Amino acid sequence: MKLRFLGAAQTVTGSQHLLEINGHKLMLDCGLYQGRREESRRRNQEFAFPIDELDAVLLSHAHIDHSGNLPNLVKSGYAGPIHAQKASAHLSRIMLEDSGHIQEENVRHINRRRAKRGQEPIEPVYTSEDARQTAAQFVEQHYDAPFEPIPGVQATFVEAGHILGSTAIVLDIDDGAEQKRFWFSGDIGRPDLPLIRDPVFPQDADYLLMECTYGDRPHPHPEVAYENLRREVNDTLQRGGKVIIPAFAVGRTQELVYSLHQMMDKGEVPKAPVFVDSPLAVNVTDIFREHAECFDEQARAMIASDKHRAALGFDMLTYIRSVEESKALNERDDPMIIISASGMVEVGRVLHHLEHNVDDPNSVVLIVSWMAPHTLGRRLVEQQPQIKIFGEVYERKIRVASVEGFSAHAGANLLAEYALGVKGRVKDVFLVHGEERGADGLRERLGAQGMDGVHFPAWGTVAEL
Repeated sequence: MKLRFLGAAQTVTGSQHLLEINGHKLMLDCGLYQGRREESRRRNQEFAFPIDELDAVLLSHAHIDHSGNLPNLVKSGYAGPIHAQKASAHLSRIMLEDSGHIQEENVRHINRRRAKRGQEPIEPVYTSEDARQTAAQFVEQHYDAPFEPIPGVQATFVEAGHILGSTAIVLDIDDGAEQKRFWFSGDIGRPDLPLIRDPVFPQDADYLLMECTYGDRPHPHPEVAYENLRREVNDTLQRGGKVIIPAFAVGRTQELVYSLHQMMDKGEVPKAPVFVDSPLAVNVTDIFREHAECFDEQARAMIASDKHRAALGFDMLTYIRSVEESKALNERDDPMIIISASGMVEVGRVLHHLEHNVDDPNSVVLIVSWMAPHTLGRRLVEQQPQIKIFGEVYERKIRVASVEGFSAHAGANLLAEYALGVKGRVKDVFLVHGEERGADGLRERLGAQGMDGVHFPAWGTVAEL
């Protein structure tokens, strides 16, 4: 049995791992690599193995860095099954189509500039139509229900606690000589996150492939994030301002809606209009509602006792789809909460809301996630006095506040606990989906507990298992 590391190796993007078992090839995840433009195009378009030799794909969850290159795999000739947990398959279909649309739009913009320079046009890595064709190849699976993706391998999806439908992938392998258990963590969530269930920890694993994103630092407890959100919302609404929250469409938006619902029901914040202004987030929320079976006991109890019988719907909440409704928000002066994409404040409707409120010191931009370098979101976090929106420079008077603790990734303490759960049984632990400092931090913790055989493989490395 061989394991090849073809993505998310010494980086946090483009998850892709290839297993060769009993003469068959099985891929775990097929994420979109995101980095420098030319390197990204090359890595995403060129697969490091013959496509016609691939027998099956298992998808851990719907985030684009894990699912986002599936349309290119299909476009390149893959015609086999893509196994995913049911809710994850539903999310992936709409997210991949949205990703294809974004790539078409980006290439259209690039080609306008190329045309002015007399250069040949380029093609998108894939289109929304490619994504729709990929959707037909999803095979929906249930949690904790074994199936056989290739001969001699029994696969089981178990709860990863990261986003709706997220899974760890357990492979029980008969290679003819012995029985082995291979455990792929996917992205590991955190206990006590809003809405979704806690992650299942590995058991009896001979080989563990796991993320190490935050292996060097712990997270505040989700209750801390809830309290900080409550404080900032209270302060701003009492000032008569607007709370503008850039949020990713999958997971973060729904967590915020759920928390605000609780706060208003308990009288912890003033009742004020709450708007979710992101077409993708609205579509994703519809899928969350369809899969209440994935919710944790606390969310189920809230739904049972809530007068609306809903976790993601309440009197003060409005989901906005049309551009006209979105524009109308900027004609209003009353206190309100606007949750809008994009998460990094680079594109989307949130830019219009920021532009219309940039000179209001009573309002706030509430940062609830990590912001990548060189993004507008990062410049806001840095409290830069001047910011550029749609090419125009503005003196920023709107306040900026950060609320930490909403991360859906496990922190250092939980990651160590996750790996130590198979200490004494596991032969090798492979750390992926992390950079060097995260891997080093986790390896140091595990080493201090007497756990060796922990590796941080580079791209293209092959491990014999």
